Amino acid sequence: MHPILFHLGPATIYSYGVAIAAAFFVGITLASKRAKKEGLDPNKIIDLCFYILIAAIVGSRLLYVGINISYFIKNPLDIFKLWQGGLVFYGGLIGAVIVAVLYLKKKRLPVWRVADLLAPSLALGQSIGRLGCFLAGCCYGKPTEGHWGVTFSDPDSLAPLHVSLHPTQLYSSFLDLAIFFALLYIQKIKKFQGQVFWTYLFLYSTGRFIIEFFRGDKRGFVFEGILSTSQFIGIFMFALSIFMYLRGRSSSGT
Repeated sequence: MHPILFHLGPATIYSYGVAIAAAFFVGITLASKRAKKEGLDPNKIIDLCFYILIAAIVGSRLLYVGINISYFIKNPLDIFKLWQGGLVFYGGLIGAVIVAVLYLKKKRLPVWRVADLLAPSLALGQSIGRLGCFLAGCCYGKPTEGHWGVTFSDPDSLAPLHVSLHPTQLYSSFLDLAIFFALLYIQKIKKFQGQVFWTYLFLYSTGRFIIEFFRGDKRGFVFEGILSTSQFIGIFMFALSIFMYLRGRSSSGT
C-alpha cells in the first residue's frame, strides 16, 4: 500500500500517523457534539479525550513492547518508533479506562453515562485507524488464495511483499464500523447506563477473537499458534461485558 504519504522537506509524513490523527479528530468531534445533546460539558469531554488519547497510546505501546520484550531489549530505541505500527488495542483500552475513571471521579462526572457517550466515538475511531494499519501494512493477515486477498509491493510496507494476504486490517475496519452503527441504535433504546459501552466491548471482543485467526503478523501468543495474547485478553473482556450487561439489566428491572 502506501506507508509513506509524502515527504515535506526533511519530514516524512506516514499514513499510519495521519490515520490515527484523523481517527482522533473524528472521534472527539463526534463526542463533543453528542455531549451537548446529553447535557454534558463538551469542554470537559474534550479534555477527557486528550487524556484518553495519551493513555491509550502509552498503554497500547507498553503491551506491545511487553509481548515482544526480547526484541526491544536488544533494540530499545525502537520502542519510540510508533510510525512502524505496534499498538495493541487492549493495552490502550486498559490504560484509557484507568485514566478516564480517575478523571471522571475528579470532575464528578457520571462514569457510565460518559462511557456510553464515548463508545461510538471509540468504535468509529478504530475503524478509521485500521485503515492506517492497512496503508502501513501492519497487522497483516495470513496468506490466502481467495480473490479478496491483498498483495503488498511497497518496500516500506510492514507486511510481507508479493504474497496474497487476508486483508485483516479491512476486516477489523468493517467490524468497527458495523459496531459504530449498532451502538448508535443501542443509544436510542438503552435501558440502563453503561449498556452502550458493554455492548461495544461484547461486540468488539467477539469480532476481534474471530479475526485473530486470520492474522499472520507476530503479535504474541499465550499458547503458541493457538491462542494469541489479544484473544486471551478478549476472553476476559467478553466475560466481563456479559456479566456487567446482565447486572445493569437486572438493576434496571428489565
